[in-house]
Amino acid sequence: MWADESVFYQIYPLGLCGAPFENPGGFVDSPDQVDESLREHRILRVMDFIPHIEKLGCNAVYFSPVFESDTHGYNTRDYTKIDMRLGTNADFKKVCSALHKKGIKVVLDGVFNHVGRGFYQFQDVLKKRWDSPYKDWFHINFDGNSSYNDGLWYEGWEGNYDLVKLNLRNEEVIGHIFNAVKGWVSEFDIDGLRLDVAYCLDRDFLKRLRSFCDGLKQDFFLVGEILGGDYKTIMNDEMCHSATNYECYKGLHSSFNSMNLFEIIHSLLRQFGSEAWCLYRGKNLLSFVDNHDVSRVASILQNQRHLKLIYTLMYGMPGIPIIYYGSEWGFKADKKDGDPALRPAFDKPEWNELTDHIAALSKAEKSSKALQYGDFKSLVLTNRQCIFERECGEDRVLVAINADENEFRADFNARAGRARDLITGETVDFGGGLRMPGYSGMILEPY
Repeated sequence: MWADESVFYQIYPLGLCGAPFENPGGFVDSPDQVDESLREHRILRVMDFIPHIEKLGCNAVYFSPVFESDTHGYNTRDYTKIDMRLGTNADFKKVCSALHKKGIKVVLDGVFNHVGRGFYQFQDVLKKRWDSPYKDWFHINFDGNSSYNDGLWYEGWEGNYDLVKLNLRNEEVIGHIFNAVKGWVSEFDIDGLRLDVAYCLDRDFLKRLRSFCDGLKQDFFLVGEILGGDYKTIMNDEMCHSATNYECYKGLHSSFNSMNLFEIIHSLLRQFGSEAWCLYRGKNLLSFVDNHDVSRVASILQNQRHLKLIYTLMYGMPGIPIIYYGSEWGFKADKKDGDPALRPAFDKPEWNELTDHIAALSKAEKSSKALQYGDFKSLVLTNRQCIFERECGEDRVLVAINADENEFRADFNARAGRARDLITGETVDFGGGLRMPGYSGMILEPY
């Protein structure tokens, strides 16, 4: 599938485009009541980032929520209209068309577990109660009460009652969501969905969504958000093609901060090693060092000299790399300062030494079948150094990391004496052992 050979770029549009946190439209009884004069055309700012995305070597964009919502995007009001703080459907169609013309795929956030309190069907239930035709769209108890003193109780996502859980066993709800997805494909020609809190979604709904999307568009990509446990519960031939690799997200920065690369290599062997019990061999999980929900990696790493190395390791390991906007030039933000700090507006992209490095990694990723599909084998491992092999047929690369400030010489069966570093293009001779300068990362193609 195309996603296996891609490098993703994540944009949080409400943040990047400088939208206000609160939707100015207010709750409405029907989408037709929305005051269209309040719409802003901020989403068009993404057009200014397209040359940057292309230069960075990314050939797929994942957009966090773009549809009408109460505040942060994950509390949807209307699945059919672009958020008024971002613009119009026509605006977003221009953005998607411009991306597609550059050969860049478009993946949207599918927020199907819950909606916002401003979702007009829920507002109808609050007003009409038992008489609402939508009362079975949600998990309602009219004998209870909510934290909003609605005079009825409803299930919220993980106790968050601004996020109203949908009844994904209700055929009308399923039809409403499927019609929206069909509209996104028809109107914006999207290429896939990232399913928010996929671990919460009804498994029968997931199966039906996969079947429905398979019939909408060839190679339509579904990646599910899952924070822990066995990813195969949502990533399999009947549900999602891929899942977010939170285990390795944690292992990546923890390994560098503790100077213990055994941690990340242990996870990679557990997930992708050659043993029969390895969990995800042959699967490509979504690999990341940060995203819109966690602190920026430049704020997490204790040693900034490790910043290039963590990206080298992330690109080199099995998986589909994804870059969160702004992190490619080392933007810092801490989760403790709140989600808005993680999702800022930028007038224009920046470019520096780190961005150059990531662009080189993207080029290597897209040119190497070994990086895209190769098996994983650990060759050298110490607390501060690791070398592992990725091999797919006749294509083979070695990924070498030295997290220490001092030079390290690794002796191992390299099966070749020379290699080309896919990051720098330089020739590396390791017939007498591989010399790894301090704070170095290499992706070597032996010959």
